[in-house]
Amino acid sequence: MSQSADRIREKMTQLRTEVDAAVARAEEAEAKNKKLEQLLLEKEHETKSLTIKLENLDAQLEKAEHSIADSKADRETGETTKMTNEGLTRKIQLLEDELDAAEKNVKETVEKLRQVDVKAEHFERQVQRVEQERDMWEKKYEDAQAKYKESQAELDALVASMADL
Repeated sequence: MSQSADRIREKMTQLRTEVDAAVARAEEAEAKNKKLEQLLLEKEHETKSLTIKLENLDAQLEKAEHSIADSKADRETGETTKMTNEGLTRKIQLLEDELDAAEKNVKETVEKLRQVDVKAEHFERQVQRVEQERDMWEKKYEDAQAKYKESQAELDALVASMADL
């Protein structure tokens, strides 16, 4: 039996060695598994962190795109406003030129009216003088008519008195 006990002991020793090796491999596998689980957990945290960063960057990108769109719209509005301002400036210049021409025309017209007023006053004075002369000639005519009638009456009386003679 010694041989069989030796074999059993050897087998037991071999089994113990295998069990010890298996336990060591299992512990090593567990340690490796823990490390991998820890690494997995770290990677998950890193993934979550990167996902949050990505979401933040997406939000920032969206803001930037809106800002760019707003800037483009503002620029287009600014260009439109600039063109409108330039058009209005040209229109103002044309209106100012027209106003200057109109003011010059008004000044010329006022000067012509002043000259016409001076001439009208001159002609009014001439009319007054002519009317006074007319009135004087009418008075002389009336006086002459009265003298003529008087002279005619005297002549008629003289002719009648000569006819009686």
